Amino acid sequence: MTHAQRPVLGVISCNRTVETQAAQAVMTRYLVSAIKYADAAALLVPAMPELMHAKEVAPRLDGILLTGTPSNLDPQRYGQIVDDAPGPFDPARDEMTAHLIEAMLEAGKPVFGICRGFQELNVAFGGTLRRDMSDNPDLIPHHAPDNKTFAEYFEHIHPVTLEEGGVLQRAYKTDELNVVSVHYQGVDLLGKGLTVEAKAPDGVVEAISGNVNGATILAVQWHPEWKAHENPQSQTFFKLLGRALRREPLVA
Repeated sequence: MTHAQRPVLGVISCNRTVETQAAQAVMTRYLVSAIKYADAAALLVPAMPELMHAKEVAPRLDGILLTGTPSNLDPQRYGQIVDDAPGPFDPARDEMTAHLIEAMLEAGKPVFGICRGFQELNVAFGGTLRRDMSDNPDLIPHHAPDNKTFAEYFEHIHPVTLEEGGVLQRAYKTDELNVVSVHYQGVDLLGKGLTVEAKAPDGVVEAISGNVNGATILAVQWHPEWKAHENPQSQTFFKLLGRALRREPLVA
């Protein structure tokens, strides 16, 4: 397939501040992993719902990737009003991704998610999030201690068990993966119509899948984009994305 024929992946941006200036940003590691291993071109989708609507760009994309980012979803997005919800927040991204998910699925186009993107998909399907991942003694550590360096955060690894017969279990041809875990929130109530693909040892949902109007949905709570060039299993996630963009079965 030539470059001119490659599918075009939309990648959601986040609102960040760069040297005091407002910016639309995506960490390069997401783009490198997606472009290289999904074998796709990529376009950044600004999280600026006040200036553009997702339905304007959805027809021009073959699929969308919702990335991880430091911000959390506002609990009001899943019907909870609390005063002590942990930030930071990015309400414009919340709004844009909600419309993007709706527009892409209406068009029968795939939506993949990583970390926050995983949580956004769960909420889009009516699910809720738990915010006790840091201080619940019944849970395993899902992130490194706060005093660690940035690199050490992404060295925090735990196993996940893949659901028997699921997309990931069939794609990876194994029952367990060791994954990079950097999340402070997680699934509480699973969204309607979504299927659990993987769980942590404490039962926390770590991956989900679904299909709407022929559109493939696949999302993981962990970070396959981190040093994907060193990890063939991480590359597999993006290869599945490439198959979905081409409307091919995820598992032959």
